Amino acid sequence: MKILLVCMRYDYGDPSRGESYEYYNFYQSLISLGHEVLLFDYMTVLKEIGKPEMNRKLLETAESFSPDLAMFSLYTDQFEPASIESLRRYTKTLCFFHDDTWRVDYSKYWASFFDNFTTPDIYGVERYRKQGIMHAVHFPFGANELLYEKREKEKIYDISFVGGWHPYRAWLVKRLRNAGMRVVTAGHRWERGIVAHSEMVDIFNQSKINLNLSNSASWDLRYLATSPYGIVNRIRSKKNLEQLKARHFEINSTGAFQLSYYVEGLEKYYEIGSEIGIYIDADDLIEKAKFYLKEDTRREEIAAAGYKRTLEEHVFSARFNHVFKEIGLLS
Repeated sequence: MKILLVCMRYDYGDPSRGESYEYYNFYQSLISLGHEVLLFDYMTVLKEIGKPEMNRKLLETAESFSPDLAMFSLYTDQFEPASIESLRRYTKTLCFFHDDTWRVDYSKYWASFFDNFTTPDIYGVERYRKQGIMHAVHFPFGANELLYEKREKEKIYDISFVGGWHPYRAWLVKRLRNAGMRVVTAGHRWERGIVAHSEMVDIFNQSKINLNLSNSASWDLRYLATSPYGIVNRIRSKKNLEQLKARHFEINSTGAFQLSYYVEGLEKYYEIGSEIGIYIDADDLIEKAKFYLKEDTRREEIAAAGYKRTLEEHVFSARFNHVFKEIGLLS
């Protein structure tokens, strides 16, 4: 299949932050499945020639490439609705929404311009249908098992977290450290900074406990009292709901043990306590971290079970084949 993948090559469009989620998981997965994929890095093009010209170049690219499908991952307002509508003259269109649990109005608005769109929310398809929107397809996050791989590495870290800095995440890490635990952090604005993808996978493999920390705004008064920024962030943030994220699948795809925040629906993908560890709040996180650090055998059993489940059900080859069947491109 010929696919025009319209997404940012770099994380948030910034080359200094490395390649994006879509590049690693969409582009690389589709290539490995044997599809002919042309990546249209709209943010880079926009910075070079501006919004109107970028939109025109997109249409020119679609006309010359003649794809069977144009797949989009939107950011904010980089595209003109008229351009998306015009694109449908050349190909079928599909938009991936990653955050429609909290970017509700944004997702609902843009959905109308595409032939189909996806939702990672387990209730998303039903929610859209109740609003008269019938072309949603359930597409949860997953893992590219060729990139997030199990490696035979010595466990040199007790606890690690890899991801973007957030005041609530920083507060949780500080509490763990104050409780006497050693926590290694990497990612944008953390002390170790952004690490290359392969190094991140090494960290997953080398950690006894891999944290998956929420960046949804918290009402924990102890957190809000830590700094004025925490209060401002909580008031301004639209992230009022926890969300199933890619990291749930990526850590498990490396055969590593994961201790994650709980989100409704997680139990549909992993058996809690047997394939993934979870914590409920800040106090529970400390208790669970202490517990699992002492339980080597149990940790390893949970990690092995989560790894097996991921490879069987949650890799992107299965995810993409499902959505392509749903929109009529595969039988």
